[in-house]
Amino acid sequence: MSAAATDTLRRTPLHERHAAAGAKLVPFAGWEMPVQYADGIRAEHIAVRRHAGLFDVTHMGQVETSGPQAETFLQRMLSNDVTRLREGGAQYSVLCRDDGGVLDDLFTYRLEGGRFLTVTNAANHERDHVWLAEHGDGYEATVRDAASDYAMLALQGPAARALLADLLEAGEAPARMRTARASVAGVDCLVCGTGYTGEDGVELLTEPEYAPALWEALVAAGATPAGLAARDTLRLEACFHLYGNDLSEDRNPIEAGLGWACKLDTGFIGAEALRAAGDPPDRLVPFAFTGPGIPRPGNPILIDGEPAGIVTSGTLSPCLEQGIGMGYVPASAATPGTPIEVDVRGRRRTAEVREKPLYRKEDQ
Repeated sequence: MSAAATDTLRRTPLHERHAAAGAKLVPFAGWEMPVQYADGIRAEHIAVRRHAGLFDVTHMGQVETSGPQAETFLQRMLSNDVTRLREGGAQYSVLCRDDGGVLDDLFTYRLEGGRFLTVTNAANHERDHVWLAEHGDGYEATVRDAASDYAMLALQGPAARALLADLLEAGEAPARMRTARASVAGVDCLVCGTGYTGEDGVELLTEPEYAPALWEALVAAGATPAGLAARDTLRLEACFHLYGNDLSEDRNPIEAGLGWACKLDTGFIGAEALRAAGDPPDRLVPFAFTGPGIPRPGNPILIDGEPAGIVTSGTLSPCLEQGIGMGYVPASAATPGTPIEVDVRGRRRTAEVREKPLYRKEDQ
C-alpha cells in the first residue's frame, strides 16, 4: 500500500493495537482495517467457533433517529415492523428503493427516551444517512449521523458471555436481540446481544477514546483478535448476507430469502412493488461442493449443464473443510438436495443446494 493510499484511509481508534499485534491491514470501504493477524484466518475462525473472538467493527456506521414521530418515520423507511421494537430491543430490517431493490440491511436498536440507533454497513453509511434524511421531511423526527460518536467491537463465541461476565461491573449481559447500558472493564458501553458469526455473543458500542482500554481488557481476558477475513468465513458458514454480494439494488429482499423481515402491511418504501412482484423467479440458496474446489463470487452456476445462476459469496469453510457459498438460482432449483455445478475458472465443480445454516454445532 502506498503512502498516498494510506493517507486517504480512515483509521479506527484501535489501529495502533492492530499494528502492534501484527495484523495485515488492508483498505476496506474507505478504512484501513485488519484482514487477519499473525496466526492466520483459520486459527481466528476456529477461536470464534470454540471459545471467543474479538473484532473491531468501528467501520460500521450509525444513524440516530429521535423526536415525537421517530417511530412513525422509521416504520415508513424500514422493512420490519418497528412498532414491535420495544425499548432495549434490537431488530433486523432492510432499506429498500421504491422498486423494492435493497439499499442496505440494517440493525436498529430502540434506546431510552424514544431514540433509535440504526447500524449501517460501512460502504453504504453516507448513502443511507442521506436517504433517511431526505425522506424525513414532514415528520417530527431528527435524523443524525452518529458514526463519529461510537467505536464498535464484536465479542463472539461460545465463551463470549462468560468472558464478558467477569468484566461487567453490575448485572448481566443482555439476551439475544436485546440491549443494555453497562460498564465493561470500567468503560461505559451499549451492550447489544447481536452479531454476525452464527455464535452467541455481543456487540459493544462505546465512545472512541475508550475503545483501546476496552479492547485490551477483552484480549487480556482471553478473547482472540480476529479480522475481516474470519468475519467473512464465519458469516458465510451461518448463511448471513453480505451487502454488495448477496444483496444489492438489483435484487429484492424476497428473492434474497428475507421475506421474514419484510412486513408488507406496514407500508414501508418498496412494499407495494414487492407485493406486485409476487413470487420471485430466482432464489438465493446456500450450497456446498461435493468434491474439490472453492467457489468465488461471479462464478456461473449450472443446472443440467446449462448456465442458470451466479455465485454471490464463496469460500473454503474452515469447519466443514469444503467449498461453500451462496448464489441465485431459479426458484425451481432452490430445494435442498438439488444437484448443481459451479464453473470455477473453466472447471465444473459438483455441488448441491443445502439448508441454512451450512455449519451447525454438531458438525464440529
